[in-house]
Amino acid sequence: MASWLGGLGSGLGQSLGQVGGSLSSLTGQISSFTKDILLEGAEEVGDAATELHVSNSRLREIESINAAQKFENERLKKVCGDLEEKHEAAELQIKQLSIEYRNQLQQKEVEISHLKARQNALQEQLQKVQTAAQSAQLGAGGVPPAATSASYVPVVRHSSGFEGDDMDFGDIIWSQQEINRLSNEVSRLESEVDHWKQIALSSKVQRTNNAEQSEICKLQNIVKELKQNLSQEIDEHQHELSVLQDAHRQKLVEISRRHREELSEYEERIEELENQLQQDGVGADAMNDSKSSEQRKKPPSLEGGKVEELQVVKDLEDEIRKLNHKLSSAKEENKILLKEQELAKVEKIQITQEYENLKSGFSMLQSSVAERDALLKEQEKKLQSKTPLLEDVVRLQQALLEAENEIARLSSLNQERLAKELTSAQHENENVLSAYTEDQNSELSQLRQDLERKEHELNESIAERETLIAELEELDKQNQEATQHMITLKQQLSKQHTETDNIIKQLKFDIDFERKKVSELENEKMEAIKELDSQKEKLSQCSYALNDLHISKRQLQDNIKDLQEQLRKAQDCNLHNKEMGELQQQLKEKEEELSVSLGKLTEKSNQEPNYTCQDLKERELEIAKLQNDISENKQLKEDLEKSLSDLRAENGKLIAAIEELKQELSDAISDKNKVCLEKDTVVEALKMEKRQLESELNQTGERLMEQAHKYKQTIEELSNARSMDTTALQLEHERLVKLNQEKDFKIAELKRNIEQMENDHQETKEMLTTSLGGQKQLTELIKEKEVFIEKFKNQALQVKQELEEYMKVSKKQDVLKQNLEEKDRSLAVMKEENNHLKEEIERLKDQQNRSTPVVEPKTLDIIIELESEVTQLKVIKNNLEEEIEVHKKTIEDLNLTTVQLQQSLQEQRKEIDESKFQCEQMNVTHERLSLEKDEEIKNLQKTIEQIKTQLHKERQIIQTDSSDLFQETKVQTLNGENGNEKHDLSKAEIERLVKGIKEREMEIKLLNEKNVSLSQQIDQLSKDEVGKLTRIIQEKDLEIQALNARVSSASYRQDVLCLQQQLQAYVMEREQVLAVLSEKTRENSQLKTEYRNIMDMVAAKEAALVRLQEENQKLSNRSENSSQDMSRETIQNLSRIIREKDIEIDALSQKCQTLLTVLQTSSTGTENTSGGVNSNQFEELLQERDKLKQQVKKMEEWKQQVITTVQNMQHESAHLQEELHKLQAQISVESDSNSKLQVDYNGLIQTYEQNEKKLKSFSQELAQVQHSIGQLHNTKDLLLSKLDLVTPSVATASFISQLSGIQYSAPEVLSDESKLLQKELEQLEKKLEEKDSTIRTLQENNQQLSDSVATASEFERKSQEETESEIRQIKEKHDALQKSLREKDILIKSKSDQLLSVSENLSNKENENELLKQAVTNLKERNLILEMDIRKLKEENEKIVASCREKETEFRALQETNMQFSMMLKEKEFESNSMKEKALAFEKLLKEKEQGKTGELNQLLNEVKSVQEKAVTFQQERDQVMVALKQKQMESTALQSEIQHLREKEQRLNQELERLRNHLLEMEDSYTREALAAEDREVKLRKKVLVLEEKLVSSSTAVENASHQASLQVESLQEQLNLVSRQRDETVLQLTISQDQVKQYALSLANLQMVLEQFQQEEKAMYSAELEKQQKQTAEWRKKAENLEEKVVSLQESLGEANAALEAASRLTEQLDVKEEQIEDLKKEGEIRKEMLEDVQNKLMNLMNSTEGKVDKLLMRNLFVGHFHTPKNKRPEVLRLMGSILGIKKEELDQLLSEDQRGVTSWVTGWLGGGAGSKSVPNTPLRPTYQNIFNSSFSELFVKFLETESCPSLPPPKLSVHDMKPLGAAGTGKMSSTPSNSQMQDSAASGTGRRPATNPFLAPRSAAVPLITPASSSGHLLMKPISDALPTFTPLPVSPDASAGAVLKDLLKQ
Repeated sequence: MASWLGGLGSGLGQSLGQVGGSLSSLTGQISSFTKDILLEGAEEVGDAATELHVSNSRLREIESINAAQKFENERLKKVCGDLEEKHEAAELQIKQLSIEYRNQLQQKEVEISHLKARQNALQEQLQKVQTAAQSAQLGAGGVPPAATSASYVPVVRHSSGFEGDDMDFGDIIWSQQEINRLSNEVSRLESEVDHWKQIALSSKVQRTNNAEQSEICKLQNIVKELKQNLSQEIDEHQHELSVLQDAHRQKLVEISRRHREELSEYEERIEELENQLQQDGVGADAMNDSKSSEQRKKPPSLEGGKVEELQVVKDLEDEIRKLNHKLSSAKEENKILLKEQELAKVEKIQITQEYENLKSGFSMLQSSVAERDALLKEQEKKLQSKTPLLEDVVRLQQALLEAENEIARLSSLNQERLAKELTSAQHENENVLSAYTEDQNSELSQLRQDLERKEHELNESIAERETLIAELEELDKQNQEATQHMITLKQQLSKQHTETDNIIKQLKFDIDFERKKVSELENEKMEAIKELDSQKEKLSQCSYALNDLHISKRQLQDNIKDLQEQLRKAQDCNLHNKEMGELQQQLKEKEEELSVSLGKLTEKSNQEPNYTCQDLKERELEIAKLQNDISENKQLKEDLEKSLSDLRAENGKLIAAIEELKQELSDAISDKNKVCLEKDTVVEALKMEKRQLESELNQTGERLMEQAHKYKQTIEELSNARSMDTTALQLEHERLVKLNQEKDFKIAELKRNIEQMENDHQETKEMLTTSLGGQKQLTELIKEKEVFIEKFKNQALQVKQELEEYMKVSKKQDVLKQNLEEKDRSLAVMKEENNHLKEEIERLKDQQNRSTPVVEPKTLDIIIELESEVTQLKVIKNNLEEEIEVHKKTIEDLNLTTVQLQQSLQEQRKEIDESKFQCEQMNVTHERLSLEKDEEIKNLQKTIEQIKTQLHKERQIIQTDSSDLFQETKVQTLNGENGNEKHDLSKAEIERLVKGIKEREMEIKLLNEKNVSLSQQIDQLSKDEVGKLTRIIQEKDLEIQALNARVSSASYRQDVLCLQQQLQAYVMEREQVLAVLSEKTRENSQLKTEYRNIMDMVAAKEAALVRLQEENQKLSNRSENSSQDMSRETIQNLSRIIREKDIEIDALSQKCQTLLTVLQTSSTGTENTSGGVNSNQFEELLQERDKLKQQVKKMEEWKQQVITTVQNMQHESAHLQEELHKLQAQISVESDSNSKLQVDYNGLIQTYEQNEKKLKSFSQELAQVQHSIGQLHNTKDLLLSKLDLVTPSVATASFISQLSGIQYSAPEVLSDESKLLQKELEQLEKKLEEKDSTIRTLQENNQQLSDSVATASEFERKSQEETESEIRQIKEKHDALQKSLREKDILIKSKSDQLLSVSENLSNKENENELLKQAVTNLKERNLILEMDIRKLKEENEKIVASCREKETEFRALQETNMQFSMMLKEKEFESNSMKEKALAFEKLLKEKEQGKTGELNQLLNEVKSVQEKAVTFQQERDQVMVALKQKQMESTALQSEIQHLREKEQRLNQELERLRNHLLEMEDSYTREALAAEDREVKLRKKVLVLEEKLVSSSTAVENASHQASLQVESLQEQLNLVSRQRDETVLQLTISQDQVKQYALSLANLQMVLEQFQQEEKAMYSAELEKQQKQTAEWRKKAENLEEKVVSLQESLGEANAALEAASRLTEQLDVKEEQIEDLKKEGEIRKEMLEDVQNKLMNLMNSTEGKVDKLLMRNLFVGHFHTPKNKRPEVLRLMGSILGIKKEELDQLLSEDQRGVTSWVTGWLGGGAGSKSVPNTPLRPTYQNIFNSSFSELFVKFLETESCPSLPPPKLSVHDMKPLGAAGTGKMSSTPSNSQMQDSAASGTGRRPATNPFLAPRSAAVPLITPASSSGHLLMKPISDALPTFTPLPVSPDASAGAVLKDLLKQ
C-alpha cells in the first residue's frame, strides 16, 4: 500500500509540475505581448498605410491570443477534473486503510480473549493439580501443601464509546501491552503446571488404582466444563464485536458529517477572499490602461502645431481612434480572461485544501488554519508588489508533496507495528497450542487403550452370538408349521380382494361420467371464445371508424368511451354470468345428489337397523365418491379460471390496441398543428383518459366485490340447509368462493399494473426519442468498453472453471452419501438381527417357565450366559448408535458445504447477469451515439471543407475549437460513465438496484437535455460564426486590395513571418500538452480499473475468511451442543404426535373404565347362573384387543409420516419450480426476440401441466391409502362389536378429519403453485414490453449471447431432468408403502379370524363363573394400577418423542415394526395352540368332575402335588440363591454410586466457591479500573474542549482582522477609481477639442473617416454581442455543472448512508427473527411442560385420594404370617411396623405394648381360634445354614423390602419399547410364588415343625418386579408389572399360565 501511495503521489506531483510550467510560459507570453503592444502604440509611424497594416496585424495577434487563452482555460478545467478524481481516489484509500486497521484491532481483541480463556483454564488446572498433590502428600506422610497459584485476576476492558480517531491508536498500544502481559502470565502458569505435574508423578507410585480412576473422571469432567466455558466466552465476544462494529459505524457517520460542515465553512471564507482579490485586480488593470492611453496621446499633441503635416496627423488620429476602440475591446477580453484565471486558481486552492483537510483530519486543524493565514498574507503582498503567480503554484506543489510523504510515512509505520504485533501473537499462540497438544496426546493414549479393551469384549460377544444362532435354527422349524396357517388366511384375503376390485370398477365408471361432464363444459367454453372473437371483430370495425374520424378531438374521445363501455358490459355479462350460472347449476346438481343420497341412507337406516356396520361402509364409500366428485369439480373450476385469465389477457390486448389508436390520434394532431402547446394539451387529455379508465376499472372491481358478497350469502344459505354428514362439501364450497374472491382481486390488480406499465412504456419511448440528439465521437469510449467486455469474458471463464470444480466436489459428496446409506442399511440389518435374538431369548425363557416340573441342572448357567449376551449386545448397540451420530454429523457438514456452494453459485450468476445487462446497455447507447456522431461528423466535415475554400489562415483556430468541444464532451461522458460504474459496483441488493436504476434514469434525462441544448447552441454558433467570418473575410479582402498598392515596406513581411513562427511554436506546444494529457487520462483509467480489481479480490478473500470462521464456529457449537441441533419442523411434528398420543391414551383409559363396568355387570349378572367366562381367556382377549389397537396406532403414525413426506416433497418441488422460473427469466433477458421467449413459455406450461398431473396422481394414491386405512377401522369396529364390550371407537371421527385435511392439502398446494406461475408470467410479460424497444438495437450482439443462452438452456434441461428423477423416486417410495399397507391388512384380517375362534372357545367355558369372582377383584386392583401405568406411559411417550428426534430414518423403523408384527403373529399362534390344549384339559377335568369321578381326580391331584412340591423346592432353592446374589449386587452398586455422587458434589461445590471468589475479585477490579478510565477520559475531553474554544476565538479574531484590512483596501481602491475616472473625462475633453481641429483641417478625408467609423461600429457591435453571448453561456454552463456536481455528491452520500442503514436493518431483522423464533419455541415447550405438570399433579392427587384409605391385603397377610415366624424377642418390632403401616402413632403403640404384651397375643390367638393355629401357620423346618439369618434379620429384611418397593434407586428411564415387560416374566414369578404358599399350608397341615427355606416377603418382589429388565417386550399394558416409580405394595395377580391349577388346589384344600 505504501508503494502504491507513493506512486500516486509522484504522479500527482508530475501533473501539477506540468500545469505549473504551462501556466508560467503562458503568463510570460501574455506579459511580453502586452509590453510589445504598448511600445508599438508609443512609436511614431510615418505612413498611414503602414499604421493600418500594423493595426491589422495586432488585431490578428490579439485574436490568436484570445484563442490560446480560451484553450488554456479549458485545459485548466480538465486538470481540475483530474485532480478531483485523484482526490476521490485518495479518500477511498484512506477509508480502506482505516477499515483494515480496525479489522486488525478486532482480531487482536479476539486473540486477547482467547489468551484470557486459556489463562483461566490453566489456573483452574493448577488449582486442581495442587489439591490433588496435597491429598497425595497427606496420604503419603502428611507433607505440608505447597503454595497455591498466583492471585492474579485478569482485567477485562471494553471501550465504552468512540470519542475520536486518537482513541484507535491508544487501543492498539493497550492491546499490545495486554498481549505481552498475558503471554508472560501464560508462561508462568505453564511452569507452575509442570512443577505440579512432577509432584503428582512422584506421588503417583504411592496411590491406589481407585484414586487414579477418580482423578481421571475428575479431569474428564474438568475438560467438559472448560469446553462449555470456552463456547460461552466465544459467544459473548462475538456479541461484543457486533456491538463495537455498530458503534464504529455511528462514529464514522458523525465524523463525516462534521467534516462536511467544516469544509462548507472554509469554502465560504475562501469565496469571500477571492471576491476581494478580484476587485483589487480590476483596479490595477484600470491604472495600467490609463497610463498607456496618456503615453499614446502625447506625441500627436506635440505635433499638432505643424501645418505642413496636418493631413498626416489627421490620418494618424483616425487610426489612433480605431486602435483605441480595439484596445478597449482587447482590454475587456483580457479582464474576462484574468477573471477566469483567478477562478481556476481558486478552484485549485479549494482542491488542495480539501485534500489536506482529509489527510490531516481533526488532529491537523491548527496547522491548516495557520497555513491558510499565511497564504492570505502572501496573496496580499503579491497584490501590493504585483508579482507573478508562479510562487503560489510552487508552494502548493510543495505542500502536496509534504502531505503525501507524511501519509506514506504513517502508513509504513502502522504496517510495521501491526506486523510485529502479529508475529508476537503467533509465537504465543504456537507455544500455547504445543502445551495443549501434549495434554491431549496423553488423554488420547488412555482412550485408545480403553478402545482396545472394548474391541476384545466385542469379539467375545460375537462368538457367543454364533452359538445363539445355532439354537435359533431349531426354533425356525417350529415357525414353518405356523406358515401353513398363514396360507389359509391368504386365500380368504384373495376373496376379499376380488370384492374390492369390483368396487374399484364402479368408481372408474363414475369417473368416466364426470369426464363427459368436463367435455361438455369445455364445449361451452369454446362457444364463449367464439363470442369473444365476434366482439373482437366489432372492436376492429370501431377502430377503423376511429381512424377515419380525425375531425375533432372531443368526438374521438366520446367514441372511445362508448366503445370501452360496450366492451366492459359485454365482458362482464358474458364472463361473470356464464361462470356463476355454471357454478350455481353445478351446486344445485350436487345438492340434489346429496339429498337423494341422504334419503337413501335414512331409508336404509330405518329398514335395516341390525346391519349398522354395512351402512357405515356404504356411507364411507359414498363419501369417498363425493370427495372424488369434489376434486373433479376443483379441476373444472381451475380450467374455467384459466380460460378466464386468457379472456382477460385478450381484453388487455384490446385495451392496448385502443391506446395505440389514441397514440396515432395524438400523432396526427401533432402533425397538423406542429406546435408544442398543442402536444402538451394532447398529453394532458391522454392522462385524463387514463384516469377515467382507472376509475372505471375501480367501479368494475366494486361490482365484482358486490357479486362475490351475493355469492357468499347464497353459499351460506345452502350450507345451513345441509345436514352434518356433508361437512366436507361445505368446506369445499366455501373455499371455492374464497378462491373466486382472491382471483377477482388479483385480476383487478393485474389490470392496474398492466396500464401503469403501458404508461411507463410510452413515457420511456418519448424519453428515448428526445434523447437521440447531440454527443460527439465516442469511438475511443467504445474501445474502452470492448476492453471491459473482454475482462468480463475472462471473469465468466473463471466462473465456469469454478463451477466445474464445484460439480466435482458435489460428485464426491454423492459418493460419500452412498457409502453412508450402505452403512445405515447394514446397521438396520444388525438391529433386526438383534431384535430377532432378543425375541428368541424371550421365547426360550417362556418355554423354560412353561416346561414340565423336571428342572435341568444347566438352567442357571444358561440364564447367566443369556444375561452376559444381553449386556454385550447392549454395548454393540451403543457403539452402533455412536457411529450413527458420527455419520449424521458428517452428513450435516456435507449439507452445509453444498448449501454454501449453491449460495456462491447464485451470487456469481447474479453478478454475471448484472454485468451482461450493463454491457448490453452500453453497447446499445454506444451504437446509437456512434450513428448520430457519424452523421454529425459528416455535416461538420462539409462545413469545414466550405470554410477551407474560403479561409486558409484561420483553419487552425476552428480545428482547436472543435477539438476542445470534443474533449469537453469526452470528459463529461467519462465522468458520467465512471459514476455509473461506481453505482454498478454499489448494487449489492435488490433495493439498491432499484434506487440506482432510478437515479441513473434521472441522470440520463438530464444529460440528454444538456446534449440537446448543447447541440442546438453549437449548430447556431457554427452557422453564425461561419456567416460572420465570411463577411469579415470579404471586407478584409476589399481592404487588402485597396491597400496592396500602398504596401511596399519589408518590415510587414518580417512581422508576418515572426508571427507565423510563433503560431507554429504554439501549435506544437499545444499538441504536446494534449498528448501528455491523453496519456495521463489513460493511465488514470488503468489505475482505477486495477484498483477496483484489487478491491474486489480483497473483498472476496475477506468473505471467504468470514465463511471459514463461521463454519469453524458452527462445527465447534455442534460438537458441544449436538443435542440443540433439532429443527423447527421436527419439533412441530413431535408436538403434534404427542397430542395425538394423549388423545389415544385418554380413549384407552375410557375403554378400560367401560371394560371394568362390563366386567362388574357380567360378574353380578352371572353369579346365580351356572355358566360364566374363563378369566384366562378374558385376559388373552384383552391382550389381543390391545395389541390390535397398538397396530392401528402404528398404522396411523405411519400414515402421518407418509403424509409429511409427501408434503415435504411437494414443498421441494415448489422450490425447484421457483429455481426453474428464475433461470427462465434470465434466459428471457438474454433472448434475441419474442420467438425465443414464447418457446420458453410453452416449455414452462408443459412442465407445469406435468407437475399438476403428477400431483393429481399423488392425491389419488393418497385417497387409495386412506381408503385402505378406513377398511382397517371397519375391521376394528367389527371386532369390538363382536366382543360386545366397547361402543364404536371415537377414532373414526379424527380419521375422517385427517382425511379431509389431507384432501385439502393437495389442491391448496396446486393453487399456490398456480399463483406463483401467474405472477411470474406477468413479470415476463412486463419484461417483454420493456425490452421491445431495446430488441432492435441488440441484433448485432446476438452472436455473442447465443453461446451463453445455449449453456443456460442446457443447465435448465439438467435441472428439469433432476426434478423428474426425484418425482420418480417419490413414486417408487409410494408404491413400496402401498405394498407394506396391503401386507398389514392381511395381518389384521388373520388376527380377526383368530378372535372369532377365541370367541367360540368362550362359549364353551361358562362353567367357571365362580372362579371369576376372585379374578374380578384382582382386575379391579389391576385397573387402578394400570391407570397409574398409563399416566407413566404418557411421560414415557414424551420421552420417546425426544428420542424420535435423533432417529431420522423413518422407513427403517417401519421395517422393524414389520418384523415385530411377524414375530407377534408367531407368538400368538403358539399361545393359541397352548390355550386350546389347556381348554381341552380343563374340559376333561370338568366332565370328570360332573360324572362324579372324584376319587380318580384326588389321586391324580395328589400325584401332581407331589411332583409340584419337588419342582417347587428346586425352584425355591434356585430363587433364593439368585435373590441373595442380586441383593448383594444392588447394595454394593448403590453404595458405590452414593460415594461417587458425594465426591462429585464436594468437588463441584469447591469449584463453584473458587470460581465465585475469582469472579467477585475480577468484577471489583474491572469496576474500579473502568471508573478511573472514565474519569481520565472526562479530564482529557474537557482539556480538548478548552483547546478547541481557544482555537475558535483566535481564528475568529484573525478573520475579523482580515475582513477589516480588506474593507480598508476596498475603500482605497474606490478612491483610486474615482481619480482615474476624472482623468478619463479630462482626456475625453481634450480629444473633442483635437477632433474639432482635425475636422477643420481635413475635409478631404471625411468620406474615408465615415466609412472606417461604420466598419468599426459594426465590428464593435459584433464583438460585444458575441462576448456577451459567450459570457452568458459560460455562466449558465458553470451553474449547471455545479448543480449537477452537488446533486451527484448528495446522491452518493445518501446512497452510502441508505446502504449502511439497510445492512444494519437487515442484520437486526435477522437477529430479531432468530430470537423471536427461539422465544416462540421456548413458549411452546413451556406450555407443553405446564400441561404435562398439571396432568401429573391431577393424577397424583387422584392416586393419593384413591390409595389413602386402602391397605394391601397381601402385605397384611405377609406381615401377619411373618409375625408368627419371628422369634418372640422381636415380635413387638413387627407389631410396630404393622401399626406404622396402618397409621397408628408411636405413642399409642408404645402404650399398647407397655400395658401388656399378653393382651395382644391373646387377642391374636383368640382371633385365630386357640389350638387351630397349627393348621394355618406353616412350619417347615429350617435348614441349619439359614437358621441364623432368619432368627436375627426379620426387621432388617422387611425394612429392605419396603425400601426396594417404595423408593428404589431408579436408573435413567430408557425411552424405547424395551421398557415394556413381557408376560413371561410375570408368569414365572407367579408360578414360583403360588406354590410356595400352597406348600406352606400343606406343611402346616402335616403338623411338622419345619420352617420354609424362603422368606415369604421376598416372593412378591421376585414375582412382580424383575430385577433385570428384559431388553425387548411383547406384552400388553394391563399384563405388565408395576413400574418402580411409585411406592406401592404389589398384589399377587393370577397369572394366565398357572392361575387355573393354583385356584383348583386352593379349592381342594378348602
